Amino acid sequence: MLSVEETSRLLTLAKDGCNQSKTTLIESNAPLIKSIIKRYIGKGVDYDDLFQLGSLGFVKAINKYDSNYNVKFTTYAVPLIAGEVKRFLRDDGAIKVSRSVKALYVQIKRLVASKSGEEYSPTIDDIASELGSTREEVIYAMEAAQMPLSLFDKSDKSGEGDEGLSLSERIPIAENTNLDDKIMIKNMLDSLELRDRKIIILRYFRNMTQSQVAEKLGISQVQVSRIEQKIISQFRDDFGSEVI
Repeated sequence: MLSVEETSRLLTLAKDGCNQSKTTLIESNAPLIKSIIKRYIGKGVDYDDLFQLGSLGFVKAINKYDSNYNVKFTTYAVPLIAGEVKRFLRDDGAIKVSRSVKALYVQIKRLVASKSGEEYSPTIDDIASELGSTREEVIYAMEAAQMPLSLFDKSDKSGEGDEGLSLSERIPIAENTNLDDKIMIKNMLDSLELRDRKIIILRYFRNMTQSQVAEKLGISQVQVSRIEQKIISQFRDDFGSEVI
């Protein structure tokens, strides 16, 4: 592996358009790329293609990396490598899921939840009849729901109380979050100032409301809201919505 100093030197040259420097960085970090792509073997994409996708993500990391992020380049590169493979599997290797299908799945989930106390669970035909959909549409929506979605994908207006919110703003971090995502989340938090980091931790890891966070930090709810939106925008710019 390259030293930190040599990596920094090659990154500077690569950003200036030196293809040989990019090649050297990729070759030296091939073990890292291989360690990430191996978990996607068996998903319908050849190993060589997976490596090419991982290398493309690595090059994106080269182009986007800034030493001001205060994280090692290789650490920063991990979620972008995995993200490129995930994006391909989602957009090219699998059927794209339309917003209407996502909305139908939300309706199905609500209907099934509302019937949970009844003696019999609703069948596919029951669900289709109640929602005014076909049996095939219900089955497809339930299957499609298993496909990965972007962390910054906005919800449909059918989501009660969730209009306009992205998945990152609505879904808490689960204990079984995979290693790639944990590294990405750590990178995101480490890139923030102390106050901003506290706001994100209180909001999304402690499930506190903006008003509760404002009271705890001694600032206004409006300030919390503005800071929160600025951080989300910063995450999109620094890490890219395609990495999840």
